[in-house]
Amino acid sequence: MSQRDNQLRQEAYAEIEKFRDQVEADPHRLRFHIQPPVGLLNDPNGFVQYNGTYHMFYQWMPFKTGHGAKFWGHYTSEDLVNWQAEPIALTPSEWFEKNGCYSGSAVEANGLMNLFYTGNVKDEEGNRESYQVLATSEDGIHFEKQGVVLELPEEYTAHFRDPKVWKHGEYWYMVVGTQNHDLQGRVALFRSSDLSDWEHMGVVTGAHTDQLDDFGFMWECPDLFELEGKHVLVVSPQGLEVQGNQYQNVYQSGYFVGDMNYETGKLDHGSFRELDQGFEFYAPQTTLDDQGRRILVGWMGVPDQDEEHHPTIKHKWIHTLTLPRELSLDGDKLIQKPIVELEKLRKEEISYERVELNGVETTIEGIEGDAFELQLGFEHNKADVFELTLRNNARVVYHKPSGELTLERKRFEDRRMESRTCKIGELEDLRLFVDTSSVEMFVNGGEEVFTARYYPEQENRSVYFASSGELTLNVSHWKL
Repeated sequence: MSQRDNQLRQEAYAEIEKFRDQVEADPHRLRFHIQPPVGLLNDPNGFVQYNGTYHMFYQWMPFKTGHGAKFWGHYTSEDLVNWQAEPIALTPSEWFEKNGCYSGSAVEANGLMNLFYTGNVKDEEGNRESYQVLATSEDGIHFEKQGVVLELPEEYTAHFRDPKVWKHGEYWYMVVGTQNHDLQGRVALFRSSDLSDWEHMGVVTGAHTDQLDDFGFMWECPDLFELEGKHVLVVSPQGLEVQGNQYQNVYQSGYFVGDMNYETGKLDHGSFRELDQGFEFYAPQTTLDDQGRRILVGWMGVPDQDEEHHPTIKHKWIHTLTLPRELSLDGDKLIQKPIVELEKLRKEEISYERVELNGVETTIEGIEGDAFELQLGFEHNKADVFELTLRNNARVVYHKPSGELTLERKRFEDRRMESRTCKIGELEDLRLFVDTSSVEMFVNGGEEVFTARYYPEQENRSVYFASSGELTLNVSHWKL
């Protein structure tokens, strides 16, 4: 450990201690999500199962609730539910990362955990340099930086970051999110036999390729994997224009499904779909665990989207990660379901069969709280409209004639209502995970997901139900 590395660690740990009481006093502090001990959290990084233990690293700025020279924070878990804080994994201590250890991934190879990440460097005028860097560990806790393994190819601007590495056949592959000199977002592909020397194979896909026209000025956080015999490219393009209910956030995260040709380095793919229909979801990353599951976690936030208005800032912290989701395919559509281990959080179940609603807003005894799981099954729905209100701060509205589902919430800065909507057809079931200041809603068995932060008044813990006509619900509720 270099002197600079040790200094940065000690400064970060001092920041945690200095503001510990202020952070923990926040009534919006979450109960069952990964969150920073202080400062700002953003992208999940290095999500991997190593020697049977799950590791989740994350982008972390310990010294303020804004962005800057990022560290890698670190949690571990045996079950993806109970997470333990570990020592800081990476600090921006070396010349090739002095302005931030940006996002990346982890793989197991040669008996080591190997972290690949982007070293961010800026000069006094703000001109950027980027380097892809390797750090290794025997125990998954303490890391030794091996230095730069990939410098910037001439085809791309210095917006070249977020390496995701995996093995296919005899080679290791790396995708990197990037931008070409025409300011078009692309995913670049590299190949290596030893994780050190990387050969540029070209562009997997991107804006103004033979499969896409205008499609953003920068593509971040790519993740390419095989699922049920097909290949899925998850990516976060920046610069998409709003199209009806699509692309409502400042930046998007979504996926393409197709067939990857490892000889040409090209993905033959279909259309782009958003992964999440809510307000806060970005930079997701997946891993394959020893049960053969493809599991996804995202950042419950969006860059440049009202970050300065989150009320947690006055308590010296901001942002969280989503719950882990298991992925499957239905045709070319990704299905996202909460991992089964989350059932370990359940306590004090309350269930009702065939609850009748008929036009009047009502509560249901015991269905309330600030941290709970709620499952709703819909029967005999003759109502044009169904509404579910969470603590007078967020509302779910289903409009049966149009087949549209909407999530509304009060804006952080002025408490006016804002909304996100998607078309789902018939509403069959909803499954919500509500934490003190977040909601994740899985629709029709995970065909759609809405993720959002929300900040209710603490004295109101009620859940309200309403319909415009006859509707029968099956209800299950667990405190978490």
